[in-house]
Amino acid sequence: MITAGRGDSGAQLAIIGGGKIGEALLAGLVRQAGTGEGVLVVERNPQRAAELAARHGVGTADLAGAAARARVLLLAVKPQDIDALLELLAPHVTTDHLVVSVAAGVPTGRIEGFLPTGTPVVRVMPNTPALVEAGMSVLSAGAHATEEHLDAAEALLAPVGEVRRVPESQQDAVTALSGSGPAYFFFLVEAMIDAGILLGLPRDLAADLIVQTAYGSAVMLRDSGEHPVQLREAVTSPGGTTIAAVRELERHGVRAALIAAIEAAHRRSVELGRADG
Repeated sequence: MITAGRGDSGAQLAIIGGGKIGEALLAGLVRQAGTGEGVLVVERNPQRAAELAARHGVGTADLAGAAARARVLLLAVKPQDIDALLELLAPHVTTDHLVVSVAAGVPTGRIEGFLPTGTPVVRVMPNTPALVEAGMSVLSAGAHATEEHLDAAEALLAPVGEVRRVPESQQDAVTALSGSGPAYFFFLVEAMIDAGILLGLPRDLAADLIVQTAYGSAVMLRDSGEHPVQLREAVTSPGGTTIAAVRELERHGVRAALIAAIEAAHRRSVELGRADG
């Protein structure tokens, strides 16, 4: 957990935004610490705020209260909402805060422009497997963030998965690859399940076969140390079923389509980073 609190409340962290990513980070931190003490949640929907407080045993606050009581402010809102949030939050922020943003595509410079000069900002791109503590989070330092600030942000993210650090110039590529990446896998799994149904398998069985196959393949990729090409070739016998399938994938341009899709996600991440995106 974050070490330094503010004020007299003992609060260390305020998570601003109670959507899926905000709650995933909240849940992971509470599970790791064994308590919600020292954590606040800020949510404009009072019913949602009460729900999060009851579920995770954390406190709630408005923006001013959160800034007064917590050293670390984690912004977990949609990129389209970040400017409006920062306008409201800025009068309550000081250079003693650490601002961590998980708003997709929004550069640290844009956030820093709303805040007092010298405020440390760390930009993070998480993904939705954080909900099951298997996320991939990538962080970058803003102009005023030190190694200590990066360490603090990494400690926030570690309970919900793996963490990497990159220069901010690589963040739009990260967003396209791992931020949006789960959707590509879900899309592929959906298509494979449909194929199983087409071949006469019950939906539940097709889903079980594909989900376990996807899980096992991911573990092999992670643990074997082998290149994906080597692992694929190990399944691909001469004249067999797999090579027939791979030929069709290549014939339909699946590889090129995936690359084009990721390039499109990258372009959109760049657009979202602009104030008028």
